[in-house]
Amino acid sequence: MSFVLSKPTSYTWPVRVSLAIDGGKRHVETFDAEFRRLPQSRINEIVRQARAAERGRGDDEIEDQGVARELLVGWAGITDDAGKDVPFSEAALNQLLEIPTVAAQIIGTWFDSLKEAKRKN
Repeated sequence: MSFVLSKPTSYTWPVRVSLAIDGGKRHVETFDAEFRRLPQSRINEIVRQARAAERGRGDDEIEDQGVARELLVGWAGITDDAGKDVPFSEAALNQLLEIPTVAAQIIGTWFDSLKEAKRKN
């Protein structure tokens, strides 16, 4: 089978979100994110900025919300309090990314999606 050079501009991947709840416990929910397929040069830039920020030496500001906003182009499985599907929109995305730690968990999942599956011995 040959390698096809052009690839779709996005792909879906399940995101697992863990949030703190009463009693020192966590509640886990999932949704399917549609991630933009970024070029390797942009991925390298995000990694470089993140590493620099971790060391406190980042001249280029990088924020989880900004990266998550760049990555997400759609979703499935996000509902409102009544259980109705929430369609992807800029307003809904902003609401999602205001929930503490969600943007970081989305980015972590995206990085996981870029890793090659571990091989069995």
